[in-house]
Amino acid sequence: MVQSATDPVALTHEPLYLHGIELYRAGEFFACHEVLEELWTPMRGPHRLFLQALIHFAVAFYHQQRRNPLGAERQLRKALRKLERYLPLYEGVDTATLHREGRECLRRIQAGETPEPPRMLLQRLLDS
Repeated sequence: MVQSATDPVALTHEPLYLHGIELYRAGEFFACHEVLEELWTPMRGPHRLFLQALIHFAVAFYHQQRRNPLGAERQLRKALRKLERYLPLYEGVDTATLHREGRECLRRIQAGETPEPPRMLLQRLLDS
């Protein structure tokens, strides 16, 4: 069920959202990007920019897997900038941790290192 209304339902009720996060956590960054983009494309309203931030994270670490640090750095900068509006928690994602670890990854990529991707922690919601 993909919502396109201005006030969409909670993303935590969207199977594509949950699947995209699972793929990210499994290191399947290209597939994560594809799944989240399917949800993002028709989306309007407050969730759109948040989804775009998550997509940028996935693409950044896909670039890193492909040994393209410049592409990873560019995508990570976009992700961090967009995610700032959604701190510290949004739609079940611990955005504060994702942002903090993402900043550290950016620093390490700029230093020529290959860091582990930041964690995308999904808080279990009791009202499901």
